[in-house]
Amino acid sequence: MRNLGTGIGWRPEIAEAVERMPGIDWVEAVAENICPGHLPESLVRLRERGVTVVPHGVSLGLGGADRPAEGKLADLAARAEALGSPLVTEHIAFVRAGGALTASPLLEAGHLLPVPRTRDALDVLCENVRIAQDALPVPLAVENIAALICWPGEEMTEGQFLYDLVDRTGVRLLIDVANLHTNHVNRGEDPARALDELPVEAIAYVHVAGGFERDGVWHDSHAHAVPPAVLDVLAELASRVRPPGVLLERDENFPEPAELERELIAIRETVEKGVAPQAGSAQAASAQAGPPQAGPARDAAARVAADAPPTGSGSAAAASTGPARQRLALAQAALLSALVAGTPVPEGFDRARLAVQARALAGKRADVVAKVAPELPEILAQTYRKAFLAYAQGHPMTAGYRRDALDFAEHLLFEGGLRDTAERRALSDWWLERSGPAPLSRRPAARLARATRRVLLRR
Repeated sequence: MRNLGTGIGWRPEIAEAVERMPGIDWVEAVAENICPGHLPESLVRLRERGVTVVPHGVSLGLGGADRPAEGKLADLAARAEALGSPLVTEHIAFVRAGGALTASPLLEAGHLLPVPRTRDALDVLCENVRIAQDALPVPLAVENIAALICWPGEEMTEGQFLYDLVDRTGVRLLIDVANLHTNHVNRGEDPARALDELPVEAIAYVHVAGGFERDGVWHDSHAHAVPPAVLDVLAELASRVRPPGVLLERDENFPEPAELERELIAIRETVEKGVAPQAGSAQAASAQAGPPQAGPARDAAARVAADAPPTGSGSAAAASTGPARQRLALAQAALLSALVAGTPVPEGFDRARLAVQARALAGKRADVVAKVAPELPEILAQTYRKAFLAYAQGHPMTAGYRRDALDFAEHLLFEGGLRDTAERRALSDWWLERSGPAPLSRRPAARLARATRRVLLRR
């Protein structure tokens, strides 16, 4: 696997600081925030300097019951090609549930939710990964996620689940040591045991991030400094294999650049101190073997070993996972509905922990809507968060965050009892401008319709 070195998550808020930071070998950018035809100038400058850029997807939902959407795979492939990336990464998670497989409304989590470690879920995940591998122009690596909740009736540990996934698909791993620490606190799982069970030779790179603990629950916030406990897990990993790349993640509450640089130094030092002599030789042997091929030319040996049909076999592939997909779809829809729509908690889940997860999802939803539509908290001022959380209780997200922002504004205007005249006028103008065609039609009939709606709203 290519040696990436030390990197940092590229975010627009710290773009200039990242360009000036010494010792940055590569960066990772959220794939959904990148437009292939209009790359941010900062990323263009980094690429021109020889800095590797890796697109990191968050919305594919490889662990979901549905097959990956062709459009989302095409978008991810386009970003990899536009950035000249050596690989792309995604998560072992589900992000939506419901729809055709369950004959129920499609629900969006707006967050990465854990996949049950069962044979059904593994079969579905393996087929989804193969579909993604065939659609992508470069190798795929998948990331373990942080979780607040445990699925009842799990059949494997995290390490066993990931080992079988790699064995059956040849996919690379993105190991997040902060997520291993999160699962240690929240689920009682031993990070050392997970590392012992992992196929460490499949690691593409490693994530390191901060969080905080509240009432016995660890929140993987990406908004706090990396704690010693996470660096300890990194050292454990480095004692087994020298990671080809290590990256610092920070998504908000950004400190001064000097503080980020100190964290990067601590990460480098942790890796160097933790690397055992045999770890370096093991990695060298792995590098000689070379990375798995991407796309249709990928070696099919993993498929044969797993006795699984190739994704190109059409109905045979669909038949092999059809029942598993159905069972997984029903389970994931029941869980997500309990989290975002207030339906009964499925049997076997910890009700208190699900309540914590539900509050976290609603809070994140309010925060992200405030980012994608910053005018809303400006218009509503201190009432924004309370109003949005009240709205979220009875209105699950069924599309993306931008649609969510429009639906929230529409709810306030038509059902929410917004009484402040100035707020109502500002909110109606904002909603009218964004809910129609873009750009707004200048035809007389369209202008008259907008004016009529505006008058009705103000009444």
